[in-house]
Amino acid sequence: MQLSKLSLPSAGGRGGERHWANSVALAALCTLLFLTFLDNTIVSVGLGSLQTTLHASVADLQWVVGAYALTFASIMLACGMIGDELGRKKVMLTGAGVFCAGSILCALAPNAQVLIAGRAIMGLGAAASEPGTLSVLRHIYTDDRARARAVGVWAAVSGLALALGPVIGGAIIGAWNWRGIFWFNLFFGLLALLVAAVVVPESSDPHAARVDTAGTVLGAGALATLVFGIIDAETSSFAATVPVTLFCVSAVLAAAFIWWEHRAASPLLYPRLFRLRWFTVPNVVAFCTYFSTFAIFFFTALYLNQVLGASGYRIALVFAPMTVLMIASSVLAGYWTGTAGPRWPIIIGCALFGAGLLLANPLISTHPNYFLLALALAAAGIGIGITVVPVTSAVLDAVPPDRSGMAASAANTSREIGAVTGVAVLGALVFSQVNASLTTGLVRLGVPIGYKTLILEFIETGQVVGVNINNYQSNPIVGKVIGAAYAAFGDGVHLALYVTAGLMFFAALLSLVTLRKEPQTP
Repeated sequence: MQLSKLSLPSAGGRGGERHWANSVALAALCTLLFLTFLDNTIVSVGLGSLQTTLHASVADLQWVVGAYALTFASIMLACGMIGDELGRKKVMLTGAGVFCAGSILCALAPNAQVLIAGRAIMGLGAAASEPGTLSVLRHIYTDDRARARAVGVWAAVSGLALALGPVIGGAIIGAWNWRGIFWFNLFFGLLALLVAAVVVPESSDPHAARVDTAGTVLGAGALATLVFGIIDAETSSFAATVPVTLFCVSAVLAAAFIWWEHRAASPLLYPRLFRLRWFTVPNVVAFCTYFSTFAIFFFTALYLNQVLGASGYRIALVFAPMTVLMIASSVLAGYWTGTAGPRWPIIIGCALFGAGLLLANPLISTHPNYFLLALALAAAGIGIGITVVPVTSAVLDAVPPDRSGMAASAANTSREIGAVTGVAVLGALVFSQVNASLTTGLVRLGVPIGYKTLILEFIETGQVVGVNINNYQSNPIVGKVIGAAYAAFGDGVHLALYVTAGLMFFAALLSLVTLRKEPQTP
């Protein structure tokens, strides 16, 4: 197989100049990468503020996060193929422009529905721009060790963006409001677009196949109907007609997608790649990592804001140690993976992430020790930072160079599917637990159960955000009801953290058992 053609700036045959040219290109790619990864988490600390100003429900908040991840995941594989065929730089720059357009719509959104639409547009732009940031690295850096270091930088930047999201978002909300997040995205996006247009070299695959349109539609449809079904089930039930119908449609579309990919001349993803454990297992780990990450960024941040009334600045401070250690561990993991291989970094990273979630769980209460909570989240951040580098490196090393676009898109798609299903599934778990705990609490207080629906609506629309129970000493039953609502929300968050910790320990065990030999490129 032939490597894709790459037009690098002239290095005059000298290694120093070529190294400089590659470094500049790497910096530009990482700038674009930072743009798309940052928006996975930057809105997390603004959910409480957004909820109260737009009167959004929790389901709306899930879609604010999920719409971005859903469109991102749904077409990323197709965008990887389009980039391979038409040129990765062209597709990246187009995606950055779409991302900026979506940011403007979000910043000006008058209601939750327009905001969700803008987030979906931003996800489309991110899906177009991100795959090329990783696949181009495979062609710029042909030496294994140099490529491992470059991927380490790439992963460190992705970890930096993921970790800095709550910190930057908290600072912006503290100084301005949630709309400032999207104006920040617009400025950052335009800057990234201009830099990339100047310094990123073009690359393409001269033998690239046509985009698998049928596969794209079937895969996106399966994922979208699944997520719609899960989120709808929160307000009805998993046995209701609409969710059951959506789950059945999703299953049919998923089966059709698998059938089509086995028979398509140019599939989105070659099914035979899943026979390679060094391709399949790291993708499973990527899914588990992002699924679990949103237990922290979505529910922990929402609890701190809704129940405790924590400001954007305070939430940013709680997440700051996690940010710093996530960045440092990503950089160190790049060197570790380059010298020792990806197996043990994956195992240890997953285990540390799970341990950090367990440590944080009991610290999330109505009277938390913020210092200890920040340390526990920092431990989880170390695990995340260690995990993302070897996962990415393993997936790229498992495929030949001319399939790097497909491999990069597969790894990123696994992450985004984990993000969107994590928000949906954990949301269903949280509010199922909230419902059960609130029922028990109201019965214990002697409050008629008929008030439960009203109280749940108050919780879901943020109308009891940060209310001090002590303010209701003259009417203690009101304070007790609010306390029961807070306790119910806390029970839901605890359940989500226990589930995600278990998932990360499973990922560590799976990697320990299956990743026993070095990957072999097919």
